[in-house]
Amino acid sequence: MTRAPDAKDGALLEVRELRKYFPVRGGILNRAVGWVQAVDDVDFDVLPGEVLGIVGESGCGKSTTARLLMHLIRADAGRIAFDGEAVRPDDAAGLRELRRRMQMVFQDSYSSLNPRLPIEDTIMFGPKVHGVSAAEARERARELFSLVGLDPAQFIRRYPHELSGGQRQRVNIARALALEPRLLILDEAVSALDKSVEAQVLNLLLTLRRELGLTYIFISHDLNVVQYMSDRVLVMYLGKVVEIGPTAEIYERMQHPYTEALLSAMPSMDPDRRTETPPLVGDPPNPIDPPPGCRFHTRCRFAESVCSRAEPRLGPAAGQDAANGAGHLVACHMRVAGSGHSQAPA
Repeated sequence: MTRAPDAKDGALLEVRELRKYFPVRGGILNRAVGWVQAVDDVDFDVLPGEVLGIVGESGCGKSTTARLLMHLIRADAGRIAFDGEAVRPDDAAGLRELRRRMQMVFQDSYSSLNPRLPIEDTIMFGPKVHGVSAAEARERARELFSLVGLDPAQFIRRYPHELSGGQRQRVNIARALALEPRLLILDEAVSALDKSVEAQVLNLLLTLRRELGLTYIFISHDLNVVQYMSDRVLVMYLGKVVEIGPTAEIYERMQHPYTEALLSAMPSMDPDRRTETPPLVGDPPNPIDPPPGCRFHTRCRFAESVCSRAEPRLGPAAGQDAANGAGHLVACHMRVAGSGHSQAPA
């Protein structure tokens, strides 16, 4: 990895103009007849020690973004810098070092584990690949068992099918920590768990963050969980970032109409607060042929002619609190400060 020319001081991870289109093939020759625009010019930073939550509808590009960051799939364009150093996809040594410092916990706790390996061997595998001796890797694995709340004497020789979903996810977290990374990407890491187990795993993640000085990218459909876990929230729609800012600002003073609709769909425990009308109608546009301009304008009640002509760029939200709303950015012609079209949220 080499020093990024536009590295931002203080950011642990920097993402600029990240893009990934998947081909849609057809015909006798199996040629590309279209492109699914899964991630399109995504920009964001992650600061050391923070939790960045990523939310959005299914298919908006959250998981694809996570896989691009880990270089599990290759980006079509864009720049990624970790700790100020640019990551090149053709730099094998750089990618090896990146994957030591940045690890991922996947949604499916069972399929992400090797069913033929005892879980102790699974946790040992990464350190051994990176040159750690078997004895040292085994000692590290047993320390991690205790760290994630599993008794080494009881679990080290068990196989994945002998564990519950919560226990398997703890193993996945331990495996991710085996190389002592600085950043964990948690892709729907608790969505398949029962609520009681989910709460235990979330509290475990917060404890590990505090004790080990970890940084998280937390991807989830559960807006309540994201609010509980995150310092900042990034909202995606159809491959684009539409809003990003501090959690309190996003949840209390959201600016983008899509963010308003997304948060309005959160279930309420108050029987007097019933949803009389759907917060959002219609299906997302086809990602193979997204609409011109703002991709949300086909479903937006505030849309004007400029929304279908020009694509909005992320900018400071109009009327934000200077003290609490620093870094609150929105991609909306109606809500960006100084755009000439700014309207106050309804």
